[in-house]
This record gives sequence, structure tokens and C-alpha cells, in this order.
Amino acid sequence: MLMLGLARLGNEPEVRYTPDGKAIMDLSLAFSYGRKVDGKQPTQWVNGTMWGDRCEKLKPYLAKGQLLFVSMTEPHVETYKRKDGTEGVNLRARVGELEFAGPKPDSQPETPQNAGKYPSRSSLGSIDDDIPF
Repeated sequence: MLMLGLARLGNEPEVRYTPDGKAIMDLSLAFSYGRKVDGKQPTQWVNGTMWGDRCEKLKPYLAKGQLLFVSMTEPHVETYKRKDGTEGVNLRARVGELEFAGPKPDSQPETPQNAGKYPSRSSLGSIDDDIPF
């Protein structure tokens, strides 16, 4: 199954590594849907993971609150036990592609000192992945 949508980063992304050194980036993604109720937009949270070299290359350009267009595969629900003993559920998916859909939060207008702050789509497309699937 393929899922596509606009999401905001809920937290700063975290990069971790497998024992053999492969990078994995964890992304907390907030997808808005439906109509506002009492002035609040319903939100579906997805815990996404991205694998490979592009994790390290993208991390400096990602910030909490940033709007992204995301494609994800392998969506599934995981259950876990909360600290209070109740059962919780997480929606998880593997992030395949992401594109910047808006400015980085708290960014200044483009000036020579921060020109080129974001990688171009063409430079991201050439990143070689060693995704283990």
C-alpha cells in the first residue's frame, strides 16, 4: 500500500544506526484531515522511518513544524503498553520520498547568507540508498 499526503513534523527528526552502520531516521508526522471541530483540526499521527544515506543528508534541513509532502509504504499498527499499564497503538510506516512543501519554520527571507539552505530536488534524487528490503 502507498500513502501520500501533506504532513507537519511533530518533533525534530532523530537519526540512529543499525549495528552495521546503516542510518535510520525517525519522523513524527502529523496529518490533518476532516472538518474542524470546536476550532481544532483532527490530526492523525504517523511514526515514519526513513533508511539510508539520505537520512544524514536531510536531517539538517528538517525542523519541527515543517510542512512536507510524504510518500510512505508498509503502513501498519503497532500496540504497546503505556506506563500506566493500558494498551496504546501507533500507526507506523516507511517513508519513501519526501519533498519540502513550505518554508522551514522560523526561517528568514532568502538572503545571500542563507541562500542554498535547502537542497534542490535534483541533488536529493541522486542519493544512493542501501535500503534492506
